[in-house]
Amino acid sequence: MPPRGLEPSGLILLDKPAGPSSFAVIAEVRRRTNARTGHAGTLDPFATGLLLVLSGRATKLASCFVGLDKRYVTDVDLSARTTTGDPEGEELERTDAPSADELERRLAALRGEIALPIPAASAVKIGGERAYRLHRRGVEVDMPVRRSRVNALDVVSYRDGVARLDLRVSSGTYVRSVADALGGHCRTLRRTEIGPFSVEEADKERVIPIDEALARLPGATTGSSALPG
Repeated sequence: MPPRGLEPSGLILLDKPAGPSSFAVIAEVRRRTNARTGHAGTLDPFATGLLLVLSGRATKLASCFVGLDKRYVTDVDLSARTTTGDPEGEELERTDAPSADELERRLAALRGEIALPIPAASAVKIGGERAYRLHRRGVEVDMPVRRSRVNALDVVSYRDGVARLDLRVSSGTYVRSVADALGGHCRTLRRTEIGPFSVEEADKERVIPIDEALARLPGATTGSSALPG
């Protein structure tokens, strides 16, 4: 088999559906283009929304896109916590949903710089093995704490114990950890923005030229010299 091609080269914005893994979605792009394909961050299978996929020569510039801030919308069920912080985990406990005033108090504590445990069902490595694989085998581990920044955490709606939240967070923030800290779990999770890129722009057939994509990043190097030969 010939090596993966260097063209088309650029950035592809995908709107991931719920169900398949991010890697399965990206692999479909690779099969379609027959080009080298990389990414700037994944989503959990249950989650939907924006993926940044780099194609061809642009894969060498993945580091320019990995650390961008993110925006999410999530429905948090505040009547129950789960082992994974999402609908796929086992229920840990059921509680009475908080009042609107109590919810705002909990939210206030999670704005700004935060430090929360990484979810057990995550891809972070514990002793050289992915945490989610240990979790599937029933191995209990003390998950490390991840420091991140919550720039905005707003209530869109709150009814029947389910809060729809709009979050703007730094790269590396686990929304499932935020939901767990609130006393619930994510029923749904959708990533709507990565840096200057929006899910409303998603088009699997469009390859954004890398110079055009880089020009949208504050302080990024633009021009043909930005792309390695």
